[in-house]
Amino acid sequence: MAGEGSVELKFRLYDGTDIGPNKYSPATTIGSLKEIILTRWPQDKDNAPRSINDIKLINAGKILENNKTLAESRVPVGELPGGIITMHIVVKPPAFDRNNGNVDKSLGVLQYQYCLHSYIHCR
Repeated sequence: MAGEGSVELKFRLYDGTDIGPNKYSPATTIGSLKEIILTRWPQDKDNAPRSINDIKLINAGKILENNKTLAESRVPVGELPGGIITMHIVVKPPAFDRNNGNVDKSLGVLQYQYCLHSYIHCR
């Protein structure tokens, strides 16, 4: 996927750590990127997402859609020679069971995460 016309991305987690950087084709879908994020998620993080639906990927303040490609999402492919684009990851918090007031502990401690650069609040 590296080469001419590729885009170099890294993914910033809520605590400031990164996954990447790696090069991707402009034809790569956001859903594919989320699958890659799932496989490369750091093992020492308590709140790992279970599926791509638990991940919101944010670029330039916009939440990216799974079925769109990087090019369709208006990621600046080739516009930043030698530059790395940082996308922010927001993980959906664990489910709250309204019937008994319990938090699903399989994802770790309930945390609302903020993406400081994009001013997005997870709900």
